[in-house]
Amino acid sequence: MKWATRAGIHIDRAACAWLIRRFIDPDAVFVFVTDPAQVPADATPFDMRGVDLGHHHGDCSFETILRRYELTGDAALQRIAEIVHEADLDDERFDAPEAPGLDVVLRGLSMIGDDEHTITVTRPVFDGLYEYYQRATLLGREPA
Repeated sequence: MKWATRAGIHIDRAACAWLIRRFIDPDAVFVFVTDPAQVPADATPFDMRGVDLGHHHGDCSFETILRRYELTGDAALQRIAEIVHEADLDDERFDAPEAPGLDVVLRGLSMIGDDEHTITVTRPVFDGLYEYYQRATLLGREPA
């Protein structure tokens, strides 16, 4: 399936791309556009103004996708959603001290390659966060 988002990806779009490939569509192909009018007819748009899988009611696109695809029951994904929300919106809704650091890492990675490269190199970052928070949930504490 084809998915489209704005070019110049940062935290929310990179996290959404990871979420889509990991939990929704492992064969996802991403298209990056500078104008929403450029979204191909056969693509599902995300993290753009006015689209279903965008920011709604104070939530970032990652949170919206979690709800739309019924992934909200996964505690590790919920924690990542809080971190992504704070890194993207910085509205202090959640206590996510990891957010500024993750934001800096992703911004830096986006500076050394194109959007497809950013998605590729951030995948292990999100995989690692997911594993960490899964283990924390299982253990009931932070993993050693």
